[in-house]
Amino acid sequence: MSKSGEVWAVILAAGSGTRLAASVGGVKKQFLLWKGFPLFWHSAITFSNTPRISGLVFVFPPDQVEEMKTVVSGFDGSDSLGLPFKVVAGGVRRQDSVFNGLSVLPPKCEYVLVHDSARPFASGPLTSNIIDMLKSGLPAVIPAVEVTDTIKEIDGDTVKQTLVRSNLRAVQTPQGFSLRVLIAAHKMAGEKEWDVTDDASMVEMLGGQSEDSETAGVKVHICEGEESNVKITNPEDLKRLEEKIPPVPCVGWGYDVHRYGSGRPMVIGGVPIPGGPEVVAHSDGDVLLHALADAILGLFGGGDIGLHFPDTSAACDNMSSGIILTEVLAKADEAGVEIVHVDLTVIAQIPKLSPHRNLIQKNIASLMGLDKSQVNVKATTEEKLGFTGEKKGIKAVAAVTGLKRIVKG
Repeated sequence: MSKSGEVWAVILAAGSGTRLAASVGGVKKQFLLWKGFPLFWHSAITFSNTPRISGLVFVFPPDQVEEMKTVVSGFDGSDSLGLPFKVVAGGVRRQDSVFNGLSVLPPKCEYVLVHDSARPFASGPLTSNIIDMLKSGLPAVIPAVEVTDTIKEIDGDTVKQTLVRSNLRAVQTPQGFSLRVLIAAHKMAGEKEWDVTDDASMVEMLGGQSEDSETAGVKVHICEGEESNVKITNPEDLKRLEEKIPPVPCVGWGYDVHRYGSGRPMVIGGVPIPGGPEVVAHSDGDVLLHALADAILGLFGGGDIGLHFPDTSAACDNMSSGIILTEVLAKADEAGVEIVHVDLTVIAQIPKLSPHRNLIQKNIASLMGLDKSQVNVKATTEEKLGFTGEKKGIKAVAAVTGLKRIVKG
């Protein structure tokens, strides 16, 4: 076989899915919707995005072939494969369906991947690895994972023997083959009336019984499979199809300012500052927690604290900013946001905050349920410039980083 020969994939979607039928209203599992498309289409997209795959063959139930030609063409129009494809009817058994798929492969095809559509999680890197091994000269390559359970051979309701687990592997698809070898295996299976559960079994039997010099002694090789490459078989497997969108990073920025004057005793980050100037404020005037609360609201588009805690409200008069922060954190949680880091800066000519920095950091971490390492507190002056430099007031800025869970629909 040449290294430049074409690789095609045969996607098997002709099964009846009887074990799942009662749980999904009679829908065959290959047609179950996940992320808006049936399972078989997810494998098609993975293959289409895998370099060196030249085309696809879809194998569907015989009574649905004409319908599925239209369906696949429609999908290809909306989410183009960028590859030629064919649609054929399946057979009575899995191996019959595979052979029907092999029979329409083009002359330039030298390697074939056979894949069960009920494994929608197989990845592109796994597929590429199989192709690499085939093109290195191996006639058959299948992905496999270690067996974690102890396996016993039984006879009725009694154990005959316990198999050596280290010698066992659970195999997956896609399974890759030299097309010539796989066709030879299928022909011998027909002649000898073999009934197998996967194509690798057929090639194993071919290697042991073939008298042809090119296929006698042929071996099936394994590559590392993927634990995530599970097969949707039983009702409990359906939970694997629940859409799991990874959280997305989000950043909120907050700013607040208070002027000095007769009013509230100075509190920064929930920590009283003895000897600090009083601040004019409706609530307790904690400029740092106000900036922090605004930044948290920014993580999920929650407006600002003036919207939620207006300075015209009697209920907010002298309100502890710790209460404001707690309520804003609850809103962030409801919005699906997990806060992972806080960076705070206090800008003032007076007072000096270095004696209070560690306590402010510790208090804010405690209020937010974070580790101290997730909270950074800084203080700076503006070199006697502006109203802070003239000791007329204080301001603070806050940057908050979070992860937001996206809920589809």
